[in-house]
Amino acid sequence: MDDCDRGSHLMTMPAALEPRHDGPQWLVDMPPEIEALYRYWDKKRGLRRMPRRADVDPADLTAHLPSILLVDVVPDDRLYVYRLVGTREAKIRGNDPTGKPVMDNTFLDRAQALRNYDHVVLSKAPHVDATPTTSEDREWLDMESIFLPLSEDDNEVDKILVYTVQKRAFLP
Repeated sequence: MDDCDRGSHLMTMPAALEPRHDGPQWLVDMPPEIEALYRYWDKKRGLRRMPRRADVDPADLTAHLPSILLVDVVPDDRLYVYRLVGTREAKIRGNDPTGKPVMDNTFLDRAQALRNYDHVVLSKAPHVDATPTTSEDREWLDMESIFLPLSEDDNEVDKILVYTVQKRAFLP
């Protein structure tokens, strides 16, 4: 698949511009897990553009934790570093990349992964990548991923909460 084809699966949401009562239009096409994570993020941000990390309580997300990533945005060549990796995410990768740079520990196309994270940092808004991706062992299929910005100062994205809908694939 070339970049043009891949780009057709990416969706950008100017979250700060969306009406708060119904949510953004793109949400109607998403699986219920993606909708639930977006609505949680939206509620936690209140009147802010983005919630703080402290606004997000893992106890509220227990059903989603196995497929959650929390990524630090860092001011050096690593760019993005895994702070927290859910148990299903670690199993799919075959290791737990907590504390390691995303670019060295992703099974996605690295350029695509970088585009996803960069987009969230630059737009300061949620982003969905609906490009199906197969794990290295071909047992799992990542369907949709939502990238949700977090910010201490409501100006610069300092963390990104990622959730991926995963399905068993069992491909040959």
